[in-house]
Amino acid sequence: MRILFTIAHFFNPEGSGKHGSLRKDPQTRRIALTTCLTALRALYAKSQYIIDISRYQATPANQNHSHDIDIIVCTTKGFHLLSQIPLPSDFLMHHSTNVEPMLLGFECQEVMKSCLGKYDYYCYLEDDLILHDPWLFVKLNWFNHHTGNGNLLQPNRYEVSPLGAIPKAYIDGDLKPEITAKFQNIREQYQLKGKIMEKVIAFNRTLNPHSGCYFLNAEQMKKWASKPYFLDRDTSFIGPLESAATLGIMQTFKIYKPAAADASFLEIQHFGTTFLSLIDNQIKLLQEQAPVNEKTQNEGTNQVEKEVKTETNPEKNEE
Repeated sequence: MRILFTIAHFFNPEGSGKHGSLRKDPQTRRIALTTCLTALRALYAKSQYIIDISRYQATPANQNHSHDIDIIVCTTKGFHLLSQIPLPSDFLMHHSTNVEPMLLGFECQEVMKSCLGKYDYYCYLEDDLILHDPWLFVKLNWFNHHTGNGNLLQPNRYEVSPLGAIPKAYIDGDLKPEITAKFQNIREQYQLKGKIMEKVIAFNRTLNPHSGCYFLNAEQMKKWASKPYFLDRDTSFIGPLESAATLGIMQTFKIYKPAAADASFLEIQHFGTTFLSLIDNQIKLLQEQAPVNEKTQNEGTNQVEKEVKTETNPEKNEE
């Protein structure tokens, strides 16, 4: 399988300091970017080996889950750290632009469109996101095989810290319904369920489809690129950064995320503790799970809940 990863990367030490990309000290951002990039090749590229201690040999490993991958990092106006990261020169390709930094996600879309027909998956990540799941594409393929390419499964973003009130928190909980209501109707086919490894996993339509990333198979990328709004650079979903990462896919697909009870089924780490540090400060820590909005959930689930079984190939839901 051939996989294209596009990454929006920006760093300006003279910035406001509000975001990690605008702070004076580049070390934290450099670590985030290096970790992001290294994980992609470690998890999905073909150079994976197992050491045979008895023979003093290293032999290929994970052949069933290794792929041909290309990484293209999009930057703007020379504000980047690519020359400061300890990676080989052939590790990635650099796509330089002159757009406003917040619009770099759209430049990644431009790159993906120019590569239509060349890859099996087209992926976008912000430069501070780290994957840890070597089975990511197996899970995505399983989900779309049974539910159709009109549905898109997004990972839950999380942060971790050895300090603070809790060691791990998922950071993209529900937004107010009106924020996404004009772009999606989450009551339409609210929940899908799938059985995998003898465990039933629930996938819910989400009031917060933003994950700072997306992973589209070739058919999904082709479908999105054919839409009249593709690359219109609309920034009406929260802001430019969120719109570039999320608005187009939200308009094109029914977006699901693993339900909270099984949030780790598909997840991606957000480097740092920007959101985690808010807990017990601006965000109240509850000892019991907050009640679900039963009216919204029941209306959607009772009408359209669909069991996805791995033993059969049910009729797919194509848009």
